[in-house]
Amino acid sequence: MAALRAKVLYDFTSENPGEISVKENEIVSLYSEQDIEGWLEGLNSTGQRGLFPASYVQVLKNEIASSLNSTSVDAHQGSAGVNNTPGSYTPTFTSGSLPAPPALQQHQQSYPASQGSDDDWDDDWDDSSTVADEPGVTRRDLHDFENNGPNTYRVTTSSMARGGSNAQQAKSSATVGRNLNRFSTFVKSGGEAFVLGEASGFVKDGDKICVVMGQYGPEWQENPYPFLCTIDDPTKQTKFKGMKSYISYKLTPTHTQNPVNRRYKHFDWLYARLVEKFPVISVPHIPEKQATGRFEEDFISKRRKGLIWWMNHMTSHPVLARCDVFQHFLTCSSTDEKSWKQGKRKAEKDEMVGANFFLMISTPASSLDFQEVEGKIDGFKGFTKKMDDSVIQVNATLNEFARKQITGFKKEYQKVGQAFKYLSQAFELDQQAYSTGLNHAIAYTGEAYEAIGDYFVEQPKQDVDPVMDLLALYQGHLTNYPDIIHVQKGALTKVKESQKHVEEGKMERQQADGIAERCNIISFATLAEIQHFHQIRVRDFKAQMQHYLQQQISFFQKVTGKLEEALRQYDNA
Repeated sequence: MAALRAKVLYDFTSENPGEISVKENEIVSLYSEQDIEGWLEGLNSTGQRGLFPASYVQVLKNEIASSLNSTSVDAHQGSAGVNNTPGSYTPTFTSGSLPAPPALQQHQQSYPASQGSDDDWDDDWDDSSTVADEPGVTRRDLHDFENNGPNTYRVTTSSMARGGSNAQQAKSSATVGRNLNRFSTFVKSGGEAFVLGEASGFVKDGDKICVVMGQYGPEWQENPYPFLCTIDDPTKQTKFKGMKSYISYKLTPTHTQNPVNRRYKHFDWLYARLVEKFPVISVPHIPEKQATGRFEEDFISKRRKGLIWWMNHMTSHPVLARCDVFQHFLTCSSTDEKSWKQGKRKAEKDEMVGANFFLMISTPASSLDFQEVEGKIDGFKGFTKKMDDSVIQVNATLNEFARKQITGFKKEYQKVGQAFKYLSQAFELDQQAYSTGLNHAIAYTGEAYEAIGDYFVEQPKQDVDPVMDLLALYQGHLTNYPDIIHVQKGALTKVKESQKHVEEGKMERQQADGIAERCNIISFATLAEIQHFHQIRVRDFKAQMQHYLQQQISFFQKVTGKLEEALRQYDNA
C-alpha cells in the first residue's frame, strides 16, 4: 500500500485502459506525489490501480490523513487547489477541467548516430548556445511580437465555436471524457486539445492552409507557384583536418535556380520539424540511417535515389511544399550561417504545431456529414491495409525475382553458353576447312548466351530497383496513416460523447456545436490528405509501371538482338 493518500474532490469515470474511476470524498492511495504530466497513479477504495487526474484530488500528508474531518473536507471542496496546510501539495484546478495533455513530439530520435557518422551534431550548424532566447523574453512574447501585424489575428478554439462563452467552453472540456493515455496519437498530435477547445495562437493570413471542395470531395488548395527540386552531385567532404567525413548533396529548386548544399542530417532535422508540425499530413519518410558503408558508391547512389523520391513528394504536396521550414531548407544559402541559424531557431520555436496547427486550417462553409465521413475513413482504412499487404507481397516477389536474375539466371545462361563453346571446341578437332564457319558460329552462340547472362545481372537496376524504391516510399506513407486516421476517429468520438451529453442534459447545445465544428475542421483536413494520397499514388504508380514495362521491353529487345547476331553467324557457315 502506498504511503501517500489523497482526498477525491470530484467524480471521475474511467473510459480508457490504464485509468480508474474515483468518487467524490473517496480516499485514494498514491504511489507517488509526483504527477505524471497532470496524472497521478494510485489505488482507489476498491483496490483498483491506475491513473486519475491530479487536479481532481487533494494530496494529503500521512500525519494529516488520520485527523481528517468533515470540516476540512468541506473546505477542500469549497476551494479546490487552495490548501493552507504547510508543505501540502497544491494542485491547479479550473472549472473542473482535466489537465491538458503534453504536446509530445511525434518524431523521436530513437537511433543515436554512431561515433564518426555523417549524422553527428558536432558543428556550428545547430549550436544551441548561439540561438538562446533573449533575457526576459518568453517564447510566447517572442512569437507574438514576430507575428503581430495588420494581417495577423489571434485564433482560439473557443472563438471558433458558434456561440458560447469561455466558461461554457471550459464546461464542455470538463464534461467530455479525456484520453488518459498520454502516448495516444490523438493526444500527442494535439487533436484532443484542439477538439476540446484549448488551442490558441496567432495566425497570419499568409499562413492559412485552405481546404476546398474539388470534383471528388475536399482537397488541399493547389500551390499557385509549383516548383521542383533536383538532387545531384553527392560529394564526400571533410572537416576538422580530415578527421570528419560526410556526404553533401546539391539541391537546386526550380523556383530560385540557386543551388544549396545539404547533408543527410539536415534532411533528418527537417523531417522531425515537419512531423511535429503536421499531425494529419503524411510526411514522406527519408531514407533510413546507416552507420557503416556510408561512403560506398552503391549506398550513396541508393540514398540519393531515395532522397529524390522524398523531394518529389514534398514538392508535390500543396501544404508541405509551401511551409516556411521547407522553404528555408531549400533556399537558405549554404554559406550564410547566420541566416540558417535564424531560420532554424524560428522553426524550432514555431508554436503553430500540434493543436495550434488546426487553427491554421480554413475550410469550406458547409459542414460535413459525420456519418458519411466515418464511412469514408473506414473505407480508406481498409484500403491502406490491403495496399500495405500487397506492397509487401510485390516487394518480396520482385526482390526474389531480382535475386534469381542476378544469380540463378546468369548461372543458367552461362551454363548454356559454356556448353555451346565446349561443343565448338570438340568440332575444331576435325580440322576440316569447311567446318571452320560452323565452329565459329557455335562458339559465338556460346558467347552470346554468356553475355545474356550478364544482361540479367544488370537489368534489375533498370526496372526492378526503381519499383522497389517506390514501394519503400509508399510503405512509409502507409505507416503514417493509422495515426492520421486515429486523430480523426478520436475527434469523431468526442462529437458522439458531446451529443450524448446534450441529450442527457449534461451539456449545452452551443458547446457541443463547438466540438462538432472543430471535428469538422479535422475531418476536412483528413479527407483532403486522403484525396492527395490517391492523386499522387495514381500518378506515381502509372509512371513507374510504364517505366518498368518499357525497361522490360528494352531488355528483351536487347536479348533478342544478341540472339539475332548469333543467328547471322550461321549464314555463311
